[in-house]
Formats: sequence, C-alpha cells, structure tokens
Amino acid sequence: MTAELVRGQNHTLPQTRLEIRVSAGTPVVAGATLGDERGTVRGVEWIAHPGSPQLPGLEVSQQAAADHRLAVDLEALPSGAHRVTVLLALPVGVGGPVRFGAVPAPFVAVTGLDGTEIASFTLTDLDAESAVSALELYRRQDVWKVRAVGQGYAGGLAAMLADQGVTEPAALAGTIQEAVTRGLARSVAPPPPRTPEGDRVRHATGSADHRPTAPPPAPEPPEPLTDPAATGPAHTAQPHPAPGPAAAGPSAAGTSAGGPINYAHPRRQHAAPPSPPPTAPPAQPGQPAQPVAGDATGWSMDERLYNQIWGMFEDLARAVAAYRSAVDFAESRMDQELDRALSDPRNRIGGAGDRAREAARAKRDELTSRAREALDRDLAQLTAEAAVVEPALPAAYAGWGNPVWHAHRIPMEIPMALRIGDLHLPERTDLRIPLLVRLPLERGIWVDSGRAASEAAALMDTDRLRRLAMETAVAHAARLLAVYPPGEFAVHVIDPAGSAAGPLAPLVEAGVLAGPPAAGPGGVASVLAHLTRRVDLVQMAVRARAADSLPPDLDTGEQLLVVNDFPHGFDDRAVTQLRYLADEGPAVGVHLLMVADREEASAYGPILDPLWRSLLRITPVADSHLADPWVGHAWTYEPLTVPPGSRVLEQVLAAVAEARRAAGR
Repeated sequence: MTAELVRGQNHTLPQTRLEIRVSAGTPVVAGATLGDERGTVRGVEWIAHPGSPQLPGLEVSQQAAADHRLAVDLEALPSGAHRVTVLLALPVGVGGPVRFGAVPAPFVAVTGLDGTEIASFTLTDLDAESAVSALELYRRQDVWKVRAVGQGYAGGLAAMLADQGVTEPAALAGTIQEAVTRGLARSVAPPPPRTPEGDRVRHATGSADHRPTAPPPAPEPPEPLTDPAATGPAHTAQPHPAPGPAAAGPSAAGTSAGGPINYAHPRRQHAAPPSPPPTAPPAQPGQPAQPVAGDATGWSMDERLYNQIWGMFEDLARAVAAYRSAVDFAESRMDQELDRALSDPRNRIGGAGDRAREAARAKRDELTSRAREALDRDLAQLTAEAAVVEPALPAAYAGWGNPVWHAHRIPMEIPMALRIGDLHLPERTDLRIPLLVRLPLERGIWVDSGRAASEAAALMDTDRLRRLAMETAVAHAARLLAVYPPGEFAVHVIDPAGSAAGPLAPLVEAGVLAGPPAAGPGGVASVLAHLTRRVDLVQMAVRARAADSLPPDLDTGEQLLVVNDFPHGFDDRAVTQLRYLADEGPAVGVHLLMVADREEASAYGPILDPLWRSLLRITPVADSHLADPWVGHAWTYEPLTVPPGSRVLEQVLAAVAEARRAAGR
C-alpha cells in the first residue's frame, strides 16, 4: 500500500533498488545530491544533474521534462553517502514559468523497479520558489527511509545548492542551466495534435493488432521545441516551452508560460475535413492492413501526408519504447529472481544455484524474444507504410532523389511544411521518417560546422566539413526558394571572407539571390542594416495597424539570411544585429540560416548563448543529437543529400529563375 506523505513525514523503504518518478505540469530540471551523515555535499562529484547525469548508484535525466524517472541503487552509492536529496528546479531563460506558484503542484513518487509505489508526496504551498528540495532518502541505523521535504528556494538552484554546503553554487547552477538549455536547443518536436479518439485516424480495414504497439503506462517527458501535452497509457508528451519550431520532429513553436502550443496552419481550416481520405483495400483475414498514402485526416492530400508522417514518427517512437522497456523489465526481473534464489547461502553452491541462474536467464531470453517479435512486426508494418508514402510525397516533403523534383513547378502558395532531413533509430536504421518543419519558418536554422558536433564530424577534415556544412545550407535555401511563389522569398548571403564561393555557385549562377554575397566588414554591415530596417518598419506597421504606410521600396516577402563561417567578420555591433534578427525576425518574415562552429564563437562568452538556443541545430553529417522528449530516444538525424552526379539542384534553381522572369520579378 502506498504511503501518501505530507511535509516532514518519513517512511521505511522495503528495498534498495528504486525509481523516483516526478510528474509536473511544466518542464522542470530534476537532479539529486548525495550527502554525508550531516547532510553536507562533499563536492560536485556528489551531484547528479543534466550536465553530469550519472553517479555510482544514481542516474537522472539529461534534459528538462514534465515527467522524470530517476534510478537509485542505495547499495551502490559511494562510501560515506548517507543521504540522497531529490532536487527540482524550473529552467531559466527559455520563456517558461519562473516560479512554482504559477504551475501545478509537482508530484513525486518512490517506486520499486516493477512500478509499485512505495511512497508519494505532492509538493503543495509553493509560491515564489523556483527550486525545491522535494524529498530525501536517508540511512538511519542501517535502515533506509524516505522523507517528504518540500523546502523551496526563491533564490533558485544556486540558493538550494548553497544550503547543502556546495562551494561556488552560482557557478554550478549556471552549468546545470546551460546543460538544460543545450538540451532544449537540440530537442525533437512532437507530431501534430492527436485526434479526439487519441490515435491516428486509420481508414484502412484489417486487424488493429498489426498496428505498432504502445509501451506500458509510464510518465512522459516534454518537448523542448514544442507540442501538445497529453497524458495517458501511451507515451504522449507535455511540451517544453522552447523558443522555436521543431526539429526531430517538425518545427516547434515556442510557448508562452504554460500556454498550449498552437499547431494551426495559417491557412488551415479547423472544421472536419469535407471528404474522407483514401482507404486501403480490405486485408486478408489474419493479415495486417495494407498501407495507403494519405490515410490520415486533413483538408488536402498534403495535409493528410503531413499528419501521416508524424503519426509514423509517433508509432515508431512508441514501438521502440515498448521494446526497450520490455528488455529492461526482463533484465530487472532476472536480477530480482537471482537475488531471491541466491539470498539463501545453501543455494549458492551445488546444482541449485546453477539451475536458478539458468531458469532466470531462460525467462529473460523468452521475454526479450517476445518483445523483439512484437517490435519486428511493428517495424515491418511501418516499413511497408514508408515504402508507400515516400513515392507519394510532394516536392516540399520529398528527398532530393525523389523523381517529383524533376517535374517540379514553382507553386502559387506555400506548402504546409518543408523536409529538412530524415530521422531513424538504431533498431532499424533503414526505416527513415522525414523530418518536417512548418512553414513559414518559426525559428532559424543552424548548420553546425564544428568537428565536435558528432563522431562522424570528428573524423572529417575541417575544410571538408565546413564545405559540406555550407553545401547543406545552400541546398536548404534552394528548397525554400522552390516551394515559395515567385518573388515571395528572397535569399541574402553573408560570406565575410569569400570562402564559400564554391558551394554558393549554384545560387549565384542561377541569379536567384537578392544580391551578390556580401563580403568584408562593409558588406556585412550593409546587409544587416537592410534586414534590421525591414524588421523595424514591419514591426511598427503591424503595431500601428498601418501596413499600407510601408515604404514602396520595402520587400514584404519572406527573407532568408544565409551566414557563412560566423563569427568571422562580425564586430560587436554586427553580433548584436544578428541576435536581434534571430529574436525578432521570424515573426515578421526574416529568418536566419547560419553555418557556424560554436567553439569558434566562444570568445564572445555567454553573450551568444541566446542566439544558439533560438536556432534549430542540424548537422551536415549523420548525428544522433536530437532528443526525444516523450520516451527519451536519441534520434539520428540524416541530412538530405543530392544524389552523386545529379543536376537536380541546378534544375530546381533554373525553374525558380524562370518562374521569376515569367512573373516579372
């Protein structure tokens, strides 16, 4: 029976291997400290936090989330550790709530490895506090107990760490918050809102047993780049109030404090679709339903495909989460059975111990095998669906190798979203889910040219990596030009040292740039001044409701600024203007596409941290840097590449130039 604790109450723990589950109504940072007999933390090596999530016997989450699971093995703690204090804090600098009094009361539960609750505690009566010591596990006369603490700190994480005897608590608190914000900047955005029935709408007939299975009930983490919160038996998620659109999932919009995410497309109606999407032919008895492209809800085929793609993303996340959870459970069960069987010294020698080990391992293998069979079934169905969906995608959703690009015509209105890469998981690397961002862009994009960006980047020559990063940026600029109506999207380029002449050649030769690539301090200043003026004028016109008073020479179409090799060639004023464009530009149609190595910008110190956080980070090579806020997956991002020897990029840019000439632009 669960002990429901109140502040100050304690309860004896019946076991030493535990989980601490945290559920909050908003993303929070979860950590833990180890204390000696007096409760003093001896050093940073006794603190588990997102930047250093593992200690002997203790593991915490690496990102802010609305739900957490902390793993604790009390017998494996360092010698001298007599206390484990669970800490919660609100992330700073991400636009979310700044005090616990503005969010629902967090709930903390201590459970066994099988999920059975031992004790729980609801942290009520919090107000101005932005950090709180939730509960502590402590040892008294060789018996471990849990105590509900609920001590809040208006001074935040630094004040809480100082209270536990940590030296230089402000610096450590800054390190923790930096780790959290870096996690937000590389998080995956969730799929569109689910239907009222709680799942993707499927119009194909056939056995539902052949749809990917959901993992067992579990709390679900949130999303740093965006999306709807949901609770329930499957891993749907609470959103992270992150600063922009999504990645690893389509674009994510930043949230206001506690507000819901609005995934409404600017021209999308909100009533039920007027006609049903395509249906699959009837499935044979005992066979899975045949997949059909566009079998999700939506007003158009593009919208149906968009929703279907993100349904596939969610199905894959759930199927793999279920498999991993089942494998973890099988391992945990084997350990428990071995502990019980071998706790009697008489069973540790002779055949009884060997038989117990064989039986426990056989049961583990059986459970793992059954989980793998279920996963393989789900992956096979998703693979079949991907094989049907990929050829049916419109150009905006398609990869460069899709034949649709060879027959592409510049549209008269923008599509719902744009594909910027693919996502996959290690359980099935050939099953790729398109990564879509919503249009118009809600945040800029950062192509990371640093060699520390990933293992693949570390093995690559620096010059080759930078060229590849710029080629990636050029390809994304070309895709944006190709999906906007003629004259409604302009691309500016800043190349301070002129080092990107090769990669920029397709854009320059096609004549689709707003002007020659800007080089030198004068060129950088001119382009930044032009775009800053545009942002200022449009903002003033919007606020004054006087759009007709804008100067006649002002281009009101969407603008993209491609910056190569930042911060080379940027002085303090230029850096300030760039940050201004990153913060204020997307709302009025000015977007950034930066190619940069963050390490090279370290000389500016933390002044540029908000800039990196405001951008969606992608890499020019494959890298598993996109975090899944629902079930903790690390998705591998695969950039879109032009097939070797293909002229598709040049053909697309030629079509853009021809459409502009035909429209007189």
